[in-house]
Amino acid sequence: MIDLKKWLPINKKELKIRNWEEVDVIIISGDAYVDHPSFGHALIGRLIENEGFKVAILAQPNWRDDLRDFKKLGKPRLFFGITSGAMDSMVNHYTAFKRLRSDDAYTAGNVSGFRPDYAATIYSQIVKRLFPDSLVILGGVEASLRRFTHYDYWSNSLLPPILAESKADLLVYGMGEKPILEILNVFKNKPNPNINDFKDVPQICYLSNNSHEEGLLLHSHEDCLQSKENFAENFKIIETESNKINAKKIIQAINNQFLIVNPPAALMTSSELDAVYDLPFTRLPHPSYSKRGEIPAFTMINCSVNIHRGCFGGCSFCSISMHQGKFITNRSEKSILKEVEKISKMPYFKGFITDLGGPSANMYRMQGIQTDICRKCSRPSCIYPSICSNLNFNHQPLLSLYRKAKQINAIKKITIGSGIRYDMLQFKQKDKTYHLEEYTKELICNHVSGRLKVAPEHTENHVLKLVRKPSYTNFLAFKKTFDTINETYQLKQQLIPYFISSLPGCNLNDMKALSLKIKNLNYHLEQVQDFTPTPMTLSSVIFYTGINPYTKEKVFCETNIQKKREQNSFFFKKSKK
Repeated sequence: MIDLKKWLPINKKELKIRNWEEVDVIIISGDAYVDHPSFGHALIGRLIENEGFKVAILAQPNWRDDLRDFKKLGKPRLFFGITSGAMDSMVNHYTAFKRLRSDDAYTAGNVSGFRPDYAATIYSQIVKRLFPDSLVILGGVEASLRRFTHYDYWSNSLLPPILAESKADLLVYGMGEKPILEILNVFKNKPNPNINDFKDVPQICYLSNNSHEEGLLLHSHEDCLQSKENFAENFKIIETESNKINAKKIIQAINNQFLIVNPPAALMTSSELDAVYDLPFTRLPHPSYSKRGEIPAFTMINCSVNIHRGCFGGCSFCSISMHQGKFITNRSEKSILKEVEKISKMPYFKGFITDLGGPSANMYRMQGIQTDICRKCSRPSCIYPSICSNLNFNHQPLLSLYRKAKQINAIKKITIGSGIRYDMLQFKQKDKTYHLEEYTKELICNHVSGRLKVAPEHTENHVLKLVRKPSYTNFLAFKKTFDTINETYQLKQQLIPYFISSLPGCNLNDMKALSLKIKNLNYHLEQVQDFTPTPMTLSSVIFYTGINPYTKEKVFCETNIQKKREQNSFFFKKSKK
């Protein structure tokens, strides 16, 4: 007999099991409800529950009928929390060539069609129409990365800040635990707060009629529509502030109102992050999906452990640093090992941990040596164009973690599924103190599933410079190390490189050069894709404007779909005999 009380309630029946007449918070998500810390709706739901509030999950409501799904749980006492899911809904729905996908890894049965385009906006508009006096708070990746005027690849246009279109009241950007706790504290201290009572909460956005707010003033939305240069200048300010320890409030005018974006909250401490991962997750999809098929995203991560957040790589096509931040937040070794033990006792566990990682696998417990230097810094990357001399990238904590995790009963093997920043492993002067050679050997000998995936992205230096990735020679050097270790220990393993076509600055000649270089290595590429401009990344700004916001230089970008296909086809051309 399944105990439905172990999950957060999803319908009236499950409210009655708890003898609840109403709930305090309803979280609406474009993903299926998986009660696992890798799924944001579950994590935030459990966090709210832990604060003593009644919370329910409304997963993938039908937006195309009479909207009964949106009404079935009633009106929450405090607020609706809305997220499109773990991905931007447009990235989830469409390929780089704007073809509609037939699958959805975050839906039971891996089928598409269970969430709308621009899901966060559509859900919010519906809720505001049905419950006009309810507080609506947006969160998650889609809301976070669309918080300012942004380029939308799928409509090929600049869209306004998502709060303006969605009609929501507040937006929590980035990882939402700290701001949500602050919002809950407002409710605890004031039973019937108005919108002004939330305006000092860090890491939130709201619309204001007040033109006297103090902060960094961006070009207005209307000015961005008139000038690509203005839009590019805005991005430079936004990214620069996002890479500071002490960021400033940012303001953007739109439609006679002002978007106010408060500075981010302080980084979570290890103990705070540990507490989140120790919440009572079942680590399983809700039983209601049992007859609909597997949820591929869950199957992919159910035996993996997230050991840290944040990424200081600063790749220009990646939105992680704009969402999770540049600075690393770590879980304690004890907390990670505890989760490995939990996984080892799950019914689906077969003896293999598929990842101990994060946005990048080898950034655990890495930070600036002297914090005062970091406070003055706004570099988007700590490792590009060169590794910062103030960065402590000691790999010993990772070695310790891997070795202790291997000792846990029932663990047959631990493989590392997250991407490795191999450029950090070639800084030979730091070998003795930072354990780089030792880590590389441990990784390749003991933690590869047979194939290690890495991401050189391209081979041509002028393209790599625009996307803030190291020279292709770094990949070749790592490949040599990989091959040498495999030969020495008689391991039959493959190094699988990941490449992207149509990146900023890349033309057909660059793809021809890439194709020739990888064929000379006898590679038949599998891990490839065409560049997809996603909101709030440097590469998407360059794609739309044709301008590098930092240098104001013009940059070639292939924007024609057919010509993008032609670039992508070079990955699959056979060598001439």
